[in-house]
Amino acid sequence: MAVIPRTSQGHGWLRPATGVVELSQCIIQAVPLSARKATGGSTEGIAPFLQLPHFTESVVKKIARKKVRTFEDFHDMTLQERAEVLQQVAGFSSAEVQDVEMVLEMMPSVTVEVRCETEGEEGIQEGDIVTLHAWITLKRANGLVGALPHAPSFPFHKEENFWFLLADAASNDVWFSQKVNFMDEAAAITGASKTIEDTMEGSGASVRETSAAVREAVEKVRGGSRLVMGKFPAPAEGNYNLTCYCLCDSWIGCDKKTSKKVKVLKRTRAGTRGGLVSEEGLIAEDGIEEEEENEEEEYDDDYESEYSEDEEDEKDTKKKGPVANGKVQKKGSSSESSGSDEE
Repeated sequence: MAVIPRTSQGHGWLRPATGVVELSQCIIQAVPLSARKATGGSTEGIAPFLQLPHFTESVVKKIARKKVRTFEDFHDMTLQERAEVLQQVAGFSSAEVQDVEMVLEMMPSVTVEVRCETEGEEGIQEGDIVTLHAWITLKRANGLVGALPHAPSFPFHKEENFWFLLADAASNDVWFSQKVNFMDEAAAITGASKTIEDTMEGSGASVRETSAAVREAVEKVRGGSRLVMGKFPAPAEGNYNLTCYCLCDSWIGCDKKTSKKVKVLKRTRAGTRGGLVSEEGLIAEDGIEEEEENEEEEYDDDYESEYSEDEEDEKDTKKKGPVANGKVQKKGSSSESSGSDEE
């Protein structure tokens, strides 16, 4: 998946993905999509209020008169302040107020920590395979981590699921996506331990450092965090203002968005990213050049000696003259033959 090319600008799937998740939220909470229309400074409209028990549009209008215009304002109030508003303004009974508080305690609050890097390098260059490392932490007022959503009108068993997206909202392009679940803690511990162990060993860490990192990851998982890791190809050179989305498919108004800036550098040759060459590298190169020069000189000497021997042989044959039958007669044999002729 890391090497699959992304679509051209403007043809991404960020908005369709967020739209599908928002539709899922409305279906599970039995809230009409029209209630999500932005009103009163809230991008979610009155939809988050309607997922609370005993809430209707008229109740939302009543509490808005007390300057409770957004769900965040209502959620950030103290228990006593909410009880006064609901009882005195909306006319809720004590039991109904208790029902509202119980659901508010079940609603998740998510924080996201994200880091993007090229393993073994100081910066990210175009064409690199970038590693994304994210910790998603979930907190609830009731202290639980994994819990079923409050969805009395949904006819089926439903577990909470979260979707993590790293995307460029300007180009509608999703760089990375992964599903996150907080229900199975044992599987999360196993996965995080294995991932951290492989990462530390790949970076050349010692056994002690690896064990410490694994223990830290296990403690984070037990504390309500989940590790998200993945890879994606770096785009062309430039500065990118990305957004990290953590979207819940079961609750309205619990999504988390954080900004993430990624700087992609121009691609350079391997080994010269910083533009610096060590002195040892220069010395090694000089030594290689000297060896090559010596080899060339030896080759020239061999070349000359081979042809010089041939020239000496030619000179010897010229001094001796032509030889019959390809043989050279010895001096002794020539004197004997001359003596026999005289006799």
